[in-house]
Amino acid sequence: MKEEIEKDSISPSVETVNNLKKNITKSLNQKTINKIMLKKKISPSENKKQELNELLRGKHRTENGEQMLSSLIQLSVEHIIQEGLEMEQSQALGRQRYERGSNENEPKGCRNGYEPGRLRTAEGILEIQKPQIKGLEHPYRSKLWDQLKGISSQLKDLVIEMYTNGMSTRDIEESLQRTFGRFVLSKSSVSVLTEQLHEEYEQFGNRDLSGYEIAYLFIDTVYEPLRRYGSRTGVTCCWAILIDGTKALIDMTMMNTESYESSMDFLRGMVKRGLAIPLTITTDGAPGPIKAIEAMWPKSKRVRCWFHKMQNLQNKVPPQMWPEFKTLVEDMRDAPDCKEGKKRMDKIVETYSAEYPDAIRCLQDDSEASLNHLYVPKRHRQNVRTTNLVERTFVEERRRTKTIPHLWTEKSLTKLVYAVLIRVSERWSRRQYSEWEEAAIKQLRKKILGEENKKEEKNERKSKRRSLYNAA
Repeated sequence: MKEEIEKDSISPSVETVNNLKKNITKSLNQKTINKIMLKKKISPSENKKQELNELLRGKHRTENGEQMLSSLIQLSVEHIIQEGLEMEQSQALGRQRYERGSNENEPKGCRNGYEPGRLRTAEGILEIQKPQIKGLEHPYRSKLWDQLKGISSQLKDLVIEMYTNGMSTRDIEESLQRTFGRFVLSKSSVSVLTEQLHEEYEQFGNRDLSGYEIAYLFIDTVYEPLRRYGSRTGVTCCWAILIDGTKALIDMTMMNTESYESSMDFLRGMVKRGLAIPLTITTDGAPGPIKAIEAMWPKSKRVRCWFHKMQNLQNKVPPQMWPEFKTLVEDMRDAPDCKEGKKRMDKIVETYSAEYPDAIRCLQDDSEASLNHLYVPKRHRQNVRTTNLVERTFVEERRRTKTIPHLWTEKSLTKLVYAVLIRVSERWSRRQYSEWEEAAIKQLRKKILGEENKKEEKNERKSKRRSLYNAA
């Protein structure tokens, strides 16, 4: 009994323990409240400045060099923007923080706390406290924030490049979130940003083409699937090698079929916008584009793609005999001129017409166009005789489209294909030909297209008009 009494006297009562807990909690709460009140008295720009100082003093030990640099840039930008917003607020009120107005003419109004704001940039999301004002005649609106808000141009460019390189909108959303450690952009926001590509495509399709000094033209079509319709649509592209050797994307359009009407409409559109008559036009064997090209540019030399022709010939000759037959065909293809090329073709026909009739019919099909590349300077023939210029760009484009599941509409296909091809065109935009080669192309244009005669006729008409005017 005595031991129990002693224990009770030593151990504190439940009421005492509860009171002790309340006092400790109250003390802690008071400290927290004091910290919050102190933080409120300090401006957000000053808080950012303190965070910067802590970072520079090395208090963030867990950060590596790259993370520290990124944090330093982010905090510095946040501090500058925060200071700018607070200065703008002070100018609107006519006084600094905790300063009373001394002039009755000063704007009426008072500070009304802060509203959280975010700026999305390529370096990450910037957390900003937007100063608020109440009591003014008109609602306060920060002009600086209106200029800054939204998404930075660097982030927009980054998103567009990610999209162009084959990432879907969902992949971009997840990639940005992993990179910055927080949500940055939704896939719907990414879709809105990529609309810029379609706007660029519309401008590209309406630009003036009269400034291009065309030497050689190349036209080909690639077919891509559209999930919405469960079918494939054609992307027809027109590339050119200019008179100085620069390679340029001239135009592109969507076609369901390579018909004469569709091809003619495509060519008319380019001619209306000022496209000059090309010296040669290289295509595959599709009859629609061939007929349209011959109708639009009867004086130009149409070239049949030798890559496709060699594939067709190989399918019609036994594998054991193909190396021998191929050597003779290549010898004909690489003849010094058209006259010699025709002689070599006649020799092949005479030798193999009985043994390989299908191959000979294929060889003789469109024979004139198959040798038209021999009109151009020897160094240019390898480029002119195939549509490889277009095919190489299609390889770049297919690398993207085969990994993207979102090609739902023609618009989404157009955006991606245009973005890929125009970037290839920019990489290839450098001079390739010498001045001597340029002069040779100009001379060839005069010979084949009769440009010199046209100039002379034009000059004669001008001189006649002058003489008639002087006589009057």
